[in-house]
Amino acid sequence: MSNNTVTPQEDGPVSGLISLLDAVDALPGSVALRARSYELLDLAPETSVVDVGCGVGRAVAEMAERGVQAVGVDVSEQMVAVGRRRRPDLDLRLGDACELPFQDGRLAGYRAEKLYHELGDPAGALSEARRVLAPGGRVVLIGQDWDTFVVDSDHPGLTRTIVHARADTITAPRAARGYRNLLLAAGFDDVTVEVRTGVFTDALMMPMLSGLADAARSTGAVTSEQAGTWMADQAGRARDGRLFVAVPLFVAAARRP
Repeated sequence: MSNNTVTPQEDGPVSGLISLLDAVDALPGSVALRARSYELLDLAPETSVVDVGCGVGRAVAEMAERGVQAVGVDVSEQMVAVGRRRRPDLDLRLGDACELPFQDGRLAGYRAEKLYHELGDPAGALSEARRVLAPGGRVVLIGQDWDTFVVDSDHPGLTRTIVHARADTITAPRAARGYRNLLLAAGFDDVTVEVRTGVFTDALMMPMLSGLADAARSTGAVTSEQAGTWMADQAGRARDGRLFVAVPLFVAAARRP
């Protein structure tokens, strides 16, 4: 079964999210970003690594193909179930980022992508990462800062309101800009941070943009009419090939002393 296509059997409350993640993760920029994360982990063959918030297991599969003993952990039963159905050979487990199913010092690598903005306790999750990593083990975090989405629009003021209103509905919307300080506070050494920018110019981003507008409307930050006006502008841009969305992505890496 394909690792990047949602089948009719993969319906459920997060099926739309899985479809969107599949599409975004298949983009060349996303492929390159994951490859960079594996370079930063710098894992020798047969060493153990966990991908926390693994979703359906794409990164787990790619790391396993590199000869690493990769384990995926995710809190979503449906994500894990879909991943297991697609790739029964992968080690995908249900689990919480703050209570990982590993003994102290068990792992050589820890990876988390698009996760920390969803956590109520990012510092606690990094403390758990430090616990499961062996001395010298590597950690890599990847994520977007929800306050800094760039969307070209005929309504710049409204765009700012919508982006920030959506960010305010996220548990930890600015976690990515805090990666360096989180890693330092958790006792990691050799902390580095890189920034990549995802640029999107087609209708692939329309569901995400619709989500921004719906969240802003639901919180009362904008009216239904304003949300409709903004989305009509974006839909027209998508039809005319003029859509432009840029998402800064932060990649932080560090070593457990």
